[in-house]
Amino acid sequence: MTPIPDSTQKEATAQGSVIYYRDGKTVLAKQGVNRKNVPLAKVPQHVRDAVIAAENRSFYEDSGVSVKGTARAVWSTLTGQQLQGGSTITQQLVRNYYSGLSQERSITRKFKEILISIKVDQSKPKDWVLEQYLNTIYFGRGANGVESAAQAYFGKDVDKLTVAEGAYLASVIQQPSRFADPKGADLAAVQARWKGVINAMGQTGALTPEQVAGETFPTLKSPKKPFELKGQGRYMLEQVTAELNRRGYTDEDISSGGLRVVSTFDKKLMDAAGRAVKQVLPSATPKKVRTGLAAVNPANGEVVAFYGGDPDRSQYDNAFSAKVQAGSTFKPYTLATALNNGFDLTTRVNGNSPMHVASDPEHPIPNDSDRSYGEIDLVGATQNSVNTAFVDLGQKVGLDKVAKTAEQAGIPKAQIRPHQSAASFPLGVASVSAVQNASGFSTFANGGVHMEAHVVKSVTRADGTKQTVRPESRQVISKQAAADTTFALQQVVNYGTGSAARLYDRPVAGKTGTTDRSRSAWFNGYVPQLAVAVDMFRDDNKTVDIPGYGVQFGGQLPAQIWRAFMTEAMAGQEVVDFPEPSGYGYQPDYPTPGPSQPSPQQSQDPGPWDMPTPDSTDQPFTEPPTQRPDRNNLPDMPQQQPQNDNPSTGRPSVPTGPPNRDPGGFPPGR
Repeated sequence: MTPIPDSTQKEATAQGSVIYYRDGKTVLAKQGVNRKNVPLAKVPQHVRDAVIAAENRSFYEDSGVSVKGTARAVWSTLTGQQLQGGSTITQQLVRNYYSGLSQERSITRKFKEILISIKVDQSKPKDWVLEQYLNTIYFGRGANGVESAAQAYFGKDVDKLTVAEGAYLASVIQQPSRFADPKGADLAAVQARWKGVINAMGQTGALTPEQVAGETFPTLKSPKKPFELKGQGRYMLEQVTAELNRRGYTDEDISSGGLRVVSTFDKKLMDAAGRAVKQVLPSATPKKVRTGLAAVNPANGEVVAFYGGDPDRSQYDNAFSAKVQAGSTFKPYTLATALNNGFDLTTRVNGNSPMHVASDPEHPIPNDSDRSYGEIDLVGATQNSVNTAFVDLGQKVGLDKVAKTAEQAGIPKAQIRPHQSAASFPLGVASVSAVQNASGFSTFANGGVHMEAHVVKSVTRADGTKQTVRPESRQVISKQAAADTTFALQQVVNYGTGSAARLYDRPVAGKTGTTDRSRSAWFNGYVPQLAVAVDMFRDDNKTVDIPGYGVQFGGQLPAQIWRAFMTEAMAGQEVVDFPEPSGYGYQPDYPTPGPSQPSPQQSQDPGPWDMPTPDSTDQPFTEPPTQRPDRNNLPDMPQQQPQNDNPSTGRPSVPTGPPNRDPGGFPPGR
């Protein structure tokens, strides 16, 4: 009438998951119970003998219970005394393994344990019982099961344990907390207990008298501190967990399924990303200024490194979660769309300022400082980041096509669609994250093929089944269009606003971006092997102003951070040239600056005015609530708001200050 329970206690069989860096060896994080189940065959015979000698010498002969031990325990309970020990290995397993048996000390629970133990002994092989026991029992030091205990106490796998070490693990089962890190009287007690186990092994015949006499107390490894995520570790774990969820792994799978997860993160490059940001940013940088960096391998979409800020300040990282206006880093998507739809590098567009568009004739779009470039080719328009040229190009190629290119390059539709009907759409009024922008530019570096950005390389389940992540890929633009886009972006670094990002040993393609009043500043660039985006913004949506460095633009500190990271990341790597553009030997046709105009090489990057969204407000950005975010619906950073400082029009006035202000653009729908 007392059946064997048909389910086990979750904690008894749970195996924690381990997440590794991309080398598959260096541990990034651990989740859940510290247990790794092993078959009995992997446990040396002398370790099994030690446990049997210490806990239940009659294990292979008894019926699952000890008559004397059980009688003693029952008598103690009936007389009101504290319940004593005497449980067999089978009884200990039943109590800790099967669900429905509490740990309370009552005569009813004890009889139930006895009856189930007898039934288990009748229906299960002894070796099965011993295997489950060795994988279930707690050994102290946070180690559940004999394999984890071997690592915790001796830093080795269970099959490498010596006789003395196996006897020690058998000794601690009785009092795991007391003997986890014994000192003083506790050390003397565990040494006596260990000697008793060795002598018991001699009495059972597991050891000869000579072996008993020759064994010495083993040297214990110093206890490890509890695994603690530091620095970017919290953000890495959050992103890996979120992707595992998207790929069908539940939180329970992660915490108790014994998964071995290899991430895409390169530890050296992660460290390099942190150094680049911290070494370039001056110590006087205000705490509200946030910097994000993301590096993506164009060939496979792996996010190999990122910098997300200080996890002690915010649970939202600056690389994946925070999204700010892209500014002029969005212009290359328009350029690539045009080059993929019949236009070429010599195509000339209207670079005059201001530009009147049919969709909003009352609000002309100006260039930086209202400079006019006349009819300008696409290389010159890109190098000088000419607003009106890209607005004109967007109108000619079709904004719907530009939106499609950006979406296929990895920028989510929800972030693009609200803005794509605006003439200013090519100027970067949509908000993106650093990872999304790096992933988008990786398309140009990979011959027009976009590889889905991802942070998990492979997942191996506890049973050994391995799943290797195969990222989605798509041809976004033609190979030649990608090559021509890259050529134009090289001129930005060689001669234009991105010169601070030059690498002395290899070609670089990239684009600066700065929004109105410098509320976000970007440098987004790549070499053939790596695409990297760097952004700076404030969490209160105000101007990024660094004491001693002034108001920031994409070609300043963001470009310097990019260069610092790439210098270290590419050290020793093969120098790979970009593919040749159409009409090799093409020379850009630059306009001649007027007397009051800076040369193209000195010009700062003009970007969009900040555009209101249909539901925008002037509320500053505040930190999100402290509860764990919905991983599938992380909030964007706030849309940057217009400053209605021109009461006659109710629209942002054109800044008249330094030439690197970023005028341009109109609200969506106008």
